[in-house]
Amino acid sequence: MKVAVVFDTPYDGWEDEDFKKEVTAEVEEPKYEVAEALMANSHDVLLIGVHDNLTHLIERIQQYDPDLVFNCAEGFHGDSRLDYVLPAVLEAEGFPYTGTAPIGLLTSRNKGMSKKLLGYHGIRVPGFVTYRLTDDPTSPPDLTFPLIVKPLQEDASAGIAKASVVHDVEHLAERVTHIRDSFGQPAIAEEFIEGRELYVSVLGNARQLQVLPIVEMVFDKARTNPYERIATKAAKWNVPYRERKGIRNVFARPIAQAALEQIEEICHTAFRALWLRDYARLDVRLTTENEVWMIEANANPFISFGHDMANAAEKAGMDYYAFVERLVTMAMERYGPEA
Repeated sequence: MKVAVVFDTPYDGWEDEDFKKEVTAEVEEPKYEVAEALMANSHDVLLIGVHDNLTHLIERIQQYDPDLVFNCAEGFHGDSRLDYVLPAVLEAEGFPYTGTAPIGLLTSRNKGMSKKLLGYHGIRVPGFVTYRLTDDPTSPPDLTFPLIVKPLQEDASAGIAKASVVHDVEHLAERVTHIRDSFGQPAIAEEFIEGRELYVSVLGNARQLQVLPIVEMVFDKARTNPYERIATKAAKWNVPYRERKGIRNVFARPIAQAALEQIEEICHTAFRALWLRDYARLDVRLTTENEVWMIEANANPFISFGHDMANAAEKAGMDYYAFVERLVTMAMERYGPEA
């Protein structure tokens, strides 16, 4: 097939041949790894990077006339909150594409909105309160401390640090102010759930969903306290910090069968409730009493080779090339024979 790989880029004026040099150089970024896998799977591939010109995107796709667009956009203008912009253009112009539509990207990114939807569907979520830029964070919320404070619409653990866990109103106000000053967006404070940090990757559409082997972020208990056992930005991405704190991402240790069945049921429900498509990652906390809490959903997860979702797919029997091909197949099936 002809597949256009679309993504945001800081490089203004780069064309397909420029990006393919990055593919040849084996630059470790999802868009280049996806493109390499597609070419290895015998697809004809055009790479379209969007810096700030959406008209260029439309013109290049129209000229190429692909069978499918593989959406690898992680934002727009360097803002991850705008990851819906490129798929919105694809949707408006009628181009078939992989992944979740704008409605799902917007709904799942807003942590407050998604928790309300999940709670409506009977899924256990932490109690929370949101703070707009003009709200007063010094009044005690009707929640049980400790709380964890996050930017309302960031991903990849941006804005989450050890200081995010607060035990009183004074530190809550300080952290909310820090989030608003640093990110220029509202904050959310939610009740801290102590437990195992689980990442559940889901593939599929409608009721044909597959839960991949669960990944767990494991913390060395001798080197961390319970309030440090959270997926901070450092815990996810800072290799020296991970080594110092004994943090590893591994396939989940044994989970009680009843809890495992509940996780799968909850993830199926959340996937549909949030209008997710093709693939997503759901972040879950499992307590020592085997209570399952949904923390948040990532409609546009990291699918790079060697990372959690690709590793989970490999554990399920799909090497990276087969995993990427599965995403292509699912998207094409959504659009039907006319796609």
